[in-house]
Amino acid sequence: MPDNRHVVGLISDTHGLVRPELFTALDGVELILHAGDVGDGVLEELSAIAPVDAVYGNTDPTDDPRLKQSIDRDIGGLRVHVSHGHELGSPTPERLLAKYDADVIVYGHTHQQKVLEANGRLVVNPGAAGQRRFKLKPSVAVLTIADGRASVRIVELQVGDR
Repeated sequence: MPDNRHVVGLISDTHGLVRPELFTALDGVELILHAGDVGDGVLEELSAIAPVDAVYGNTDPTDDPRLKQSIDRDIGGLRVHVSHGHELGSPTPERLLAKYDADVIVYGHTHQQKVLEANGRLVVNPGAAGQRRFKLKPSVAVLTIADGRASVRIVELQVGDR
């Protein structure tokens, strides 16, 4: 992959469940960013796909050394921020844009897929990849950063009612 193109898997709210469909959905990513509510065994399984960097969510232990409060990274010249979102109470893209100044903001917590572009900045909730809740379809996202620009696509996981 050229140095100016980076493909990153975005995942959240696995709650201890790694669906087999994740391996196809995230095939080819160079890094996985997990936006919290991870659960037991998830980081180990996801690391078979790509290196994983993760934050803790409101259901994760805050003393797990593998989980951070937030992640701030430079990827392909863009600043990427990852947090679970629960630190804002009820996270919305607008509240996240006001709180964090990154080019790409990734969050979870609500289990709802959401992509908002505002003034050249991108806010992404990849949805929940774990147990199905609230009649929402499980999903992840794939973030592509190329030539200083970010784009994202939501990938719904085709599963039964798990």
